[in-house]
Amino acid sequence: MFEDFTAATASPEGVSIHYRKGGAGPALLLLHGYPQTHAMWHKIAPRLAQRFTVVCPDTRGYGASGKPAADAEGTVYSKRTMAKDMAGLMRGLGFEKFAVCGHDRGARVAYRLALDHPDAVAKLCVLDILPTYSTWRRMEKGLALGMYHWQFLAQGGGLPEKMIGADPDYYLLEKLKRWSKDFSAFTPEALEAYKIAFRDPASIAATCADYRAGATADDANDGEDFGRRKIVAPTLVLWGEGGLARRVDDPLAIWRQWAIEVSGHAVPCGHFLPEEAPDATAKALEEFL
Repeated sequence: MFEDFTAATASPEGVSIHYRKGGAGPALLLLHGYPQTHAMWHKIAPRLAQRFTVVCPDTRGYGASGKPAADAEGTVYSKRTMAKDMAGLMRGLGFEKFAVCGHDRGARVAYRLALDHPDAVAKLCVLDILPTYSTWRRMEKGLALGMYHWQFLAQGGGLPEKMIGADPDYYLLEKLKRWSKDFSAFTPEALEAYKIAFRDPASIAATCADYRAGATADDANDGEDFGRRKIVAPTLVLWGEGGLARRVDDPLAIWRQWAIEVSGHAVPCGHFLPEEAPDATAKALEEFL
């Protein structure tokens, strides 16, 4: 995977961030989600690198990046903190302004990046999510059953860490199977990368801390912004026909509460657009960017 990309590590906010970089042209930052790593972009990053300088990092707590100890307030793994990591990473690479596309948790980092660093984000793309604040406010029976992991992973006292740690491979693969429409879309190379990363107890702890932040600091930060300021970067919203965001009638209507200029559409796949529908996802990104 990533044959023509270079791998490196930077520490923009005092936490090591592992990333791959390839291509030439305008800068494009690609952010992965849970329970994956930057490897989730391996099908489309080479194609996008023909037109863009593509940067694919592991966000803090994931993959080969640093995994600092969490705090009770959720700030260490808040999307605001992760967005600062990414802004610093891109600035250190010489990119003062760039496009960003995020999937799942990475999309939450991406839209927080656009809110907190508007001068840095030229365009924003979010894949198969609704904003955190909006999701919590819509957590009725159907959504809660489909997104049970929000509540489970946010539990304190080491409960999810202990349960997941008993068989991390099972939990990882079960999440991918449940959220995908076509599990065969995941390549053996990518699955092995996810397993290696997810078996690390520090990674399990950090990813749970990510979701605890979603229930605390992230929700609070979104609440402060909702109705007071909007994302100014043009925003593309894509979601899988069998994904998580399609659980609401009109994802675009929700996003128009958060961003000034919004467009987007469904893609015929499950939750994992870049792996299940790489051609459709890459084409949509190329046209938008």
